[in-house]
Amino acid sequence: MELDAKELRETVIRPTLKYLGKDSDATENILLALAQIGQQNGSHQEKSFGIFQIDAALHQKVWNQYLAFDPDLASRIRGLASQREFLNNPHIELTTNLSYACAIAWAIHLAFPQVKQHSRANTTTS
Repeated sequence: MELDAKELRETVIRPTLKYLGKDSDATENILLALAQIGQQNGSHQEKSFGIFQIDAALHQKVWNQYLAFDPDLASRIRGLASQREFLNNPHIELTTNLSYACAIAWAIHLAFPQVKQHSRANTTTS
């Protein structure tokens, strides 16, 4: 089952951004565009997760190099993740938890605005 752009905006992106206190039309548009790019490039990225096609290295990098230094945002985003599965396999949350994936995509955009969806694998080693 796929969500169309309107459903994604209204049922995932907007509520997630409101929860994070970061809601705006511009922010919604950025995340919608990132999801659309991720869906277009999804078949080319074998080890990327979810609708935003975030790979494990970038997921770890945003936690270690950005969210670790913003404890309030980190706590809000961690609150979106499941209790048990996040500890066992945090990357699967990017596939199974759309709100968490949306929040991580936004954090990546804030932390690494130069990172493009299709070239993330090349930027995760810095």
